[in-house]
Amino acid sequence: MRNNIMTRRGFTTALAATAMMPFLPRSAASAGRIVAAIFPNAWEDAYRRIIGPMLAEKGIELTLAPTLASAQLAKMMASAGNPPFDTLLMSPGQTAVAAENDLIEKIDPSRLSNWDQLDDAFKSEWGPIVTVEVNGIAYNPDAVPRPKGYRDLFENPAYDKKVAWIGFGSNTATMAYVQLASIFGKGPDDMDAVFKLFKDYLPKVGAIAESGSQQMTLYQQGEIAVFMASTNNVATLKARGVSCEFVHPETGSPAVPVAIHLTKGAANADNAYAYMDATISKAAQDKLKLPPTEQIPTNKNVEFTPGIEAYVTKEQLKTFVYLDWAAINKHRAEWTKAFDRVIKI
Repeated sequence: MRNNIMTRRGFTTALAATAMMPFLPRSAASAGRIVAAIFPNAWEDAYRRIIGPMLAEKGIELTLAPTLASAQLAKMMASAGNPPFDTLLMSPGQTAVAAENDLIEKIDPSRLSNWDQLDDAFKSEWGPIVTVEVNGIAYNPDAVPRPKGYRDLFENPAYDKKVAWIGFGSNTATMAYVQLASIFGKGPDDMDAVFKLFKDYLPKVGAIAESGSQQMTLYQQGEIAVFMASTNNVATLKARGVSCEFVHPETGSPAVPVAIHLTKGAANADNAYAYMDATISKAAQDKLKLPPTEQIPTNKNVEFTPGIEAYVTKEQLKTFVYLDWAAINKHRAEWTKAFDRVIKI
C-alpha cells in the first residue's frame, strides 16, 4: 500500500496544483448566466441534472465549476476584485475563512422566495444551508465487523490494514481527528495525542489517501474496508452496487451544514439569488433527496425518504455534534504539517 501513502512531497504538489488550476473566463459572463462552484462528482451530477433545467426555464444558463472548498478559497484569494465564481459551496470551516477575507457577502433573504420554507436552523446570514452532511464511519459488512466507533478502529485487530485515513484537508477526517483527540487525549484540541496514536499505529493503517475520491476508489477495489465518510458517500457506493454500510460513532456523529454563498463582486448577483432559491425549493429538494444523491433536505416541507431515515431522522438532526470551526481553523495549518510529518515514509 505504499503507493497510496500521501507523502509530504505529494501533499505539497497537490497544493501547488490547486493554486495553478485555471480560472474560469469571467469575460464570458452575461445577464443570463451564473458560474457556481460545486463539489465534484455526485454534487456536480445532481445539480447539473436537477438545478440546471430549473434555471433554464427562467432563461438562466447554469455553469457548474467542480471545485473542492479548499480550492474555491485558493482561487478566490488569487483573484482579488474579479471573482471566478458567482457563488461558492462551503461548510463552516471554509465559510469562516471566506468571511474573514471579505470573499463573500451577507445575503438579502427578501430576494429568496423559498427562504421561509427553510427550518430556522438552516438560515444563515451568509446564505441558505442546502443540506447537512452527516459524518461517521463507512464499512464493508462482508469484510469486517460493524465498528462501534473511532476507538474500535485502533483497538480491534479486525480492522488492522483495513482502514483508510486522509489528511486535515478533509473536513470529514478533521472531524474524526477532533473526536479522537477527546477519546485518546485530554480534549478536542489535543492533537499531540492523535499524532502519537498514528505514529504507533501507522504499520497497521490500510492507507493514507490523498483525496476522498481515492478513498472511495480504494474501497471499491477491495484494498480497504473502512473509511471516514458522509452518508452521501455511502449512498453513492450503494447506488453503484457496492456493499457498504454507515455507522454513527458511539461518541456522536459530527455533522456539517453546507451553504451556498454569494461572492463579493459577483458578476451575476441576480442569477446567484435565483440559483440559491432553486436549490432550497421543495421541487429541487424532493429530487435531491432521492438516490443516488440522497441529500438530507433542509426545506421543512420536504419529507425524509426511508433511505435517508436509515441514516438519520429529523429528530436526530438535533443530536449531532457540530464542531467549533473557528477554533479548528486556528490550528488547522499546523495540524496539517504535523500530520504530514507523522505519516511521511
